[in-house]
Amino acid sequence: MSTAPGEVARYALSFGSETADMNSLIGRELSLEFLNEIYCIGCGRKTARSFAQGFCYPCLISSPLTDKCILHPELCEAHEGISRDMEWSRSHCLQDHFVYLSDTTGLKVGVTRVSQIPTRWIDQGATRAVLIARTPNRFLAGSIEVFLKGHFRDKTNWRNMLTNKQPVKPDLLKEKERAFGVMPPEFTQYLIDDNEITSVNFPVREYPVKVTALSFDKTPEIKGTLMGIKGQYLIFDGGRVLNIRKHNGYKVNMQV
Repeated sequence: MSTAPGEVARYALSFGSETADMNSLIGRELSLEFLNEIYCIGCGRKTARSFAQGFCYPCLISSPLTDKCILHPELCEAHEGISRDMEWSRSHCLQDHFVYLSDTTGLKVGVTRVSQIPTRWIDQGATRAVLIARTPNRFLAGSIEVFLKGHFRDKTNWRNMLTNKQPVKPDLLKEKERAFGVMPPEFTQYLIDDNEITSVNFPVREYPVKVTALSFDKTPEIKGTLMGIKGQYLIFDGGRVLNIRKHNGYKVNMQV
């Protein structure tokens, strides 16, 4: 995934040694066939079942990519020298992180590493985002996020995101001002005044009225017209959507 200000987010999918430009396939008929093989995206071994969006069980319990702080930044212990892999943590957890407010067909608060902007917002299907705070590590960003969860939601309604249903768009700068107003003293040193709003455009020809989630585990072959891509989802005709991230490591053959 990639984008630049004012441009449409671009998506690519890797199939072995080849990479497909998915934006160029929007409006065309696709066939995606699951070949009944799953490989761990951590160690590469073949696995009968995928955990945590692409890992085998040994990697689930040992890889830093599946540690508790991935989903819960406030539980990160790398700043105390505790990690499954400190070298990995130094380049991922012990780096500057942003706390932000985004519009993902509804206001939400989130955390991301500096190097993941705007990728994180594309990944979650956010159309706009503004930064609130900058911290020197993941733990502090997660701690601020946990506090703000008492005032803002931190989950994306994926169905609303994919149908693009949003009666009222939030005023991000007004909501940022509200966040500043409730911030406790121990976090105020990390607040930033940058009020630039980043906008993300997604390559979607037509949003569905309602969505039906697809899975290779239940539907080994998925055929249809690709109507668009938003967040982690391929949107097919008939409101059918496929979460690509959920199927990391699945061996798939694509025909156009």
